[in-house]
Amino acid sequence: MSFDSIPGQFRAKRMLVNSLRTGKLSHAYIFSGPSGSGKKEMAVTLAQAVFCTAREDDACGDCVECRKVAHGNHPNLILIEPEGASVKIDQIRELQRELGYRLSGGAKKIYVIEQADRMTVQAANSLLKFLEEPGTDIMAILITENGHALLPTIQSRAQWIPFVPLAAPEIVEVLHRREGLPLELVLPAAHVAGGVEAAREFIQSKEFAEARNVMIQLAKEALFRFPHVLITAQQAVFKSDMADRLPLILDLWLLLLKDMLHLQNGRREDVVFADQTDWTYKEAMRLPLRYWVHAMELLIELQKKLRTTANAQLALEQAIIGMQDRPAS
Repeated sequence: MSFDSIPGQFRAKRMLVNSLRTGKLSHAYIFSGPSGSGKKEMAVTLAQAVFCTAREDDACGDCVECRKVAHGNHPNLILIEPEGASVKIDQIRELQRELGYRLSGGAKKIYVIEQADRMTVQAANSLLKFLEEPGTDIMAILITENGHALLPTIQSRAQWIPFVPLAAPEIVEVLHRREGLPLELVLPAAHVAGGVEAAREFIQSKEFAEARNVMIQLAKEALFRFPHVLITAQQAVFKSDMADRLPLILDLWLLLLKDMLHLQNGRREDVVFADQTDWTYKEAMRLPLRYWVHAMELLIELQKKLRTTANAQLALEQAIIGMQDRPAS
């Protein structure tokens, strides 16, 4: 693996490569950004680049040190992830013991803490003491979706490396064109995920395809089969495992409504659910633009309600009923 093999994140890669070239690596980094945006891959690649014996500003991927990291058995790289719901103080204490006695032959020691914002208060305070007196041969990489959730004192002692959601075309390039995953799943996953890994996880889970199918059924019936669609919502969502996937269903439904806007404006190349255009094009042309905007507003308002204690089934039914108010063309 090399930095070039990680899609997107050009700013993060530039910052790290410049630090490697100038020999000015920080003793601690915070990799902060959305899930699936490549933070762990970047952390592993940085570790490879530090240990690599063939290159100075990247990982060659072929030397013994790079292969050890890739295979997960490098003696000077420690990966920590939450035990259950949190990273616990015993894990940090064990980390400190390991870093204290590991033999490294003068090489740098690197530890990576995934979901670092889930450290307990005791674990975070213990790590803080460690960061306050960093050894010249130790580097920390804290991975988190929200760096601001870390203790302010930890934030101030580490260099931030920001990660951003990957653009949908970049995700499609990797997952469909390179890996051959089905386009009808890659396209919607690329629009609701923050990066390649998150999109791949969506596609590989059967729940994503099921959520897509349920969404299409609800969208069609909301147009053609009211009030039967209310029964479908009850049975296909709230009396099934899809109840927990309602936020995802709504995200996908909004994408379908955006397709209607693209089709009205002659922008077929921007359509996400291209396999559904036999009926979406007809409906997009049949109803006025303001209807599709109105339907999107109803779903956005529904999403807001779901973030509170609103009754999810009632809120969904109200949104579907609201979609029956169709302005004349």
